[in-house]
Amino acid sequence: MAVTALVAFTATTAHAAVPTDTTALRSAVSADAIMDHLAELQEIADANGDSRASGTPGYDLSVDYIEDLLVAAGYEVTRQDFLFNSFRELSPAVFERVSPDAVTYEPGVDFFTAEYSGSGDVTAPLQAVDLVLPPGAEASTSTSGCEPEDFAGFAAGSIALVQRGTCDFSVKAANAFDAGAVGVIIFNEGQEGRTETLNPTLGDQFADPIPVVGTSFEIGDELAALLAQGPVTIHLATDTLIELDVPTSNLIAETPTGRDDRVVMAGAHLDSVADGPGIEDNGTGSAALLETALQIAELGIEPRNTIRFAWWGAEEAGLVGSQYYVDSLSKKQLKNIELYLNFDMIGSPNFARFVYDGDGDAFGIKGPSGSDDIEQVFEDFFSSQGLASEPTAFDGRSDYDAFITAGIPAGGLFTGAEDAKTEEQVALYGGLATFEGQPVSFDPCYHQACDSLDPVADGADAELYEALNAAYGGALEYEGVISNVNTQVLEEMADAVAHAILTYAMSTSSVNGTAKASPVAMEKVGDRLGAHFMR
Repeated sequence: MAVTALVAFTATTAHAAVPTDTTALRSAVSADAIMDHLAELQEIADANGDSRASGTPGYDLSVDYIEDLLVAAGYEVTRQDFLFNSFRELSPAVFERVSPDAVTYEPGVDFFTAEYSGSGDVTAPLQAVDLVLPPGAEASTSTSGCEPEDFAGFAAGSIALVQRGTCDFSVKAANAFDAGAVGVIIFNEGQEGRTETLNPTLGDQFADPIPVVGTSFEIGDELAALLAQGPVTIHLATDTLIELDVPTSNLIAETPTGRDDRVVMAGAHLDSVADGPGIEDNGTGSAALLETALQIAELGIEPRNTIRFAWWGAEEAGLVGSQYYVDSLSKKQLKNIELYLNFDMIGSPNFARFVYDGDGDAFGIKGPSGSDDIEQVFEDFFSSQGLASEPTAFDGRSDYDAFITAGIPAGGLFTGAEDAKTEEQVALYGGLATFEGQPVSFDPCYHQACDSLDPVADGADAELYEALNAAYGGALEYEGVISNVNTQVLEEMADAVAHAILTYAMSTSSVNGTAKASPVAMEKVGDRLGAHFMR
């Protein structure tokens, strides 16, 4: 049910926010309607190889679906075509410990092939690279594999064992290849929330012809302990295909009214990974943005500032579509964008309410001037509804990356991906931190075939999803089936999406967006880190 108690609410400290009654729009944008859009996206995936990845018919038909509705609603709609390099896994990967004590690891459970991994079939000695064990107290204590110097003394022809932390996965893998590694195993860092099996992305510019896989802290720690006792031999095999210059597109829609020199932009990536329909990631953000646009038109709202909605292609390939869009703009066009709001995964089944850390006070990575105001608008909104929220870092994991690098203020929402939920977060948001003694992530089907409206039928743990659904009082159910979307948080986030967009669309003030992001932010997010590079 949409929250309707808030009347004329606005953030009191945000320079760009003016008193705006968002009640009608928030009431009109409902989780039920968003779920109906997700059902359409699921139907498209079902009919097209269970995927909506960029460069596939499933993606193109997803664009058609959204475009048709926006045109009918009166928006000015354009497609922006571009090329990217696509990735597919042709056959199941192999990860085995040959010696000591042979062990065969299960793909999709114990390990994942890194997106954009090369192909290869190698059996070779394992060598650890600059590991921090036991792990440091804080995330990214480890810099394993981030510098070429980490590989001093590395024996060419070995498989590198590297640890998550600090730099993006592609840097670790590229440094290993340059040092003569024939394969790379990247394991999770080990702090609370960073223990589960990694599902890494190397990005569509990675081209080194070696197998790269991600695994859990437990398996990485065990391999490191065995190495301390003597030699370890590993068998890695991946069978992948990277196709160059595959056509795809972004979809852009603008309100027919509003100031063109003060554009409020809101975006979500529409593509899924190749291995699944992407209903939570990022059907939820895409469908919430679509329903918000449709209800703005339905209510006859004429914004003071132009609203520009964007559905990005090839985000899962490394933020390609949003970067292409920003690169295509002139200096004047960039200046005219007042701010950018990003919505990537806003219905995670075991959710938290994350707000991007615009002022950098939580993670030390602040956005351009004005990003702090955007963060405050979201925080104040949740507070007004009696809902807990917490910051998440501007670490380059989604499509805001190109905007903040260009000096455009940005913010947005996120409900969690592959990281494990903590007991403290369960106290704030409900859900599960563990199940049958194992940690539970915010989205147990992240980047998998079970990111769907019927995850159990698509390979998810039935008992886990039944337990999650029970913990949230049936909030995972859609038309009598447990889905990978939590409708409770989807409703809450959709209200926040509608509130922020309309607040800024009606503002008479300006966000100061001429300054670049902080040096730390530029260093960390200025090189197209990609959707899931730096974990």
